[in-house]
Amino acid sequence: MGTTFLAVGCTSPRDWIANGFKVGPNYHTPPAPVATDWIDADDKRVLEDPVDSVAWWSSSFNDPVLNELVSEAYSQNLTVRQAGSRIMQARALRQIAVGNLFPQQQDFSASYSHNLTTGVGAGRHFSSWRGSFGLAWEVDFWGRYRRAIESADADLDAAVFDYGDVVVTLVADVAATYIDIRTLQTRLELVKLNVENQSQTYQLTEIRFRLGESSEVDVQQAKSSLVQTEALVPQVETQLRQSQNQLCVLLGMPPEDILEMLGEGEIPNVKSEIALGIPAASLLQRPDVRRAERQLASQSALIGVAESELYPHITLVGTVGRSGNQFKDLFRAGSGFGSVGPSLDWNILNYGRIVGNVQFQDARFQELLSAYQQTVLNANLEAENAVVQFLKAQDQFRLQLEAAEAADRTNELITLQFEEGEEIDFNRVFNVQNTKTQQELAAAVAKGNVAQGVVSIYRALGGGWPSPYLSQPPLLAPEPEDAEAEEIAPPPGLQPQPIEEALENPVPIGDE
Repeated sequence: MGTTFLAVGCTSPRDWIANGFKVGPNYHTPPAPVATDWIDADDKRVLEDPVDSVAWWSSSFNDPVLNELVSEAYSQNLTVRQAGSRIMQARALRQIAVGNLFPQQQDFSASYSHNLTTGVGAGRHFSSWRGSFGLAWEVDFWGRYRRAIESADADLDAAVFDYGDVVVTLVADVAATYIDIRTLQTRLELVKLNVENQSQTYQLTEIRFRLGESSEVDVQQAKSSLVQTEALVPQVETQLRQSQNQLCVLLGMPPEDILEMLGEGEIPNVKSEIALGIPAASLLQRPDVRRAERQLASQSALIGVAESELYPHITLVGTVGRSGNQFKDLFRAGSGFGSVGPSLDWNILNYGRIVGNVQFQDARFQELLSAYQQTVLNANLEAENAVVQFLKAQDQFRLQLEAAEAADRTNELITLQFEEGEEIDFNRVFNVQNTKTQQELAAAVAKGNVAQGVVSIYRALGGGWPSPYLSQPPLLAPEPEDAEAEEIAPPPGLQPQPIEEALENPVPIGDE
């Protein structure tokens, strides 16, 4: 589909009629630069099945704790509340735009005055009572107000997709932080196990030193190796606390120790395959891409609003009222008055300003067009980066796991020889133990990176919104307890109607 570009000037009568009696360009969704296929499409782990991204965290990780965290974050996160408020702002602005289709000016006036003339006699003093109602209705002959409604509709859509983008980011951040926590817990456990292993070696070295079977150099080297591993404990604990704090903020609560709430857990296991669909179908549905497209549509309508100022404004003006010298005279025959008729207002001496505004609105449209296409490019970039991260993280984990298993077996063999009193190079013992620690920690990180790759893919594909699996956000009126949960289906095309309907009855932010 093509995009209408405006050359500044008057809309022809034919175009005016074809546009539904509206000046300015009619908007069409512009083409977007999106790849025809994924770079790694030939990899057997990349499936062309449609993306099942509605509740991806549940289907990918099957972790009840993570499911609960996502639900809590969605209902309590303050950034989501801000985005919900922006939807209500956009709806209010749309109501204002719609109101301009009706008489734009209505007023009722009433007055009373006691008057004194300069003459003589009883008639010098008299009163005057007057009441009237007037209205002015500018006929939307050129489509100025209808274009404004088009713009407001698109802005409302953009606000809803902005909400969706916030939810996508929130869900991905919660999942990524949760994986970080599980990875750090695993690393901390591995470090402590290695500390225990090296402590036994250190104690055995001291015994052999007292028996004259080794030198103090061996003792000090064993101690150095042990302390070096022990030093990893506070380092990992610091990272673990920081990840906890980050998760608390995502949940909309002050940082606190939530390890008890999280409990023990492992790094999530994931399938090696993942369904990506085709780029055009997957990426163009991202909320941020759809938001950029709706912003472009809004700006296109503003070009028509600006162009309408080139033409005369035709207004119907009417006034009715009653007047009399006494209050009771207002209700007598002959006390009424009224007038009705058209008026014309044409800014014929301001064409430099009006044309300049049309040119500005058109240039703004060109800017947003490039921004939309760049958003699509960035979406493609993020998705491809996430795919290669996921695939290569699997390869790295497989190799790192083999290295960790080999290091563990080597440590078992050399420790056994050392405990049996065989003549062994102490440097080799300590090097093997240090290598075991590093390889096991690296394997844990590599496994976490595989899970993080899944998160990155669904973040890049806009997964997680809209989702019937998320509880109702705090900006919405709570459902009755006996009401059945309504499934929020993905909005067709570019119309976010289900979400808009769900936001009809907002409650104050502070209410639960």
